[in-house]
Amino acid sequence: MRMDVNTVVLPLPSDELLDVIERSLRVSFPEAYRIFIKENNGAVPITNVFSFNQHEYLIEKFLCVLDDSESDPINGWYDIEVTITQIGDRLTDNEDLVGMNVVPIAALFSGDFICLDFRETKEPKVVIWFHEESEEFSPVIQKVALNISEFFEMLKE
Repeated sequence: MRMDVNTVVLPLPSDELLDVIERSLRVSFPEAYRIFIKENNGAVPITNVFSFNQHEYLIEKFLCVLDDSESDPINGWYDIEVTITQIGDRLTDNEDLVGMNVVPIAALFSGDFICLDFRETKEPKVVIWFHEESEEFSPVIQKVALNISEFFEMLKE
């Protein structure tokens, strides 16, 4: 799923690296998302706006998967696992959870995140996680799309 982007894409992750991330988070990314991140790792999309509930949202950057996030002082902050480390307790309502059931995949201009929500089904919904309203083990999440493909279709310039 090649997307028009306005910045150079970071090193593309291998299937093996994605498998390691999935095992670490204890999720299975949808195939459409695996294809997307393998072609657009950390991309800033040109089609970066979507409308939802009479609001327009702007994607600042899709998060990336890096082999060594510490070796990239700029993009390392946008690594999925680094982002989870920063906000993890505010992404879940289950303090006993091993792994993650809400995984951030894109940073919105407002400081919120687009996430894959694995809480109800194996095929994750796409949600917005609201950072200012969320508290530790009390995330505020709004469903945007039934799946990642539907979400990609919502994006426009």
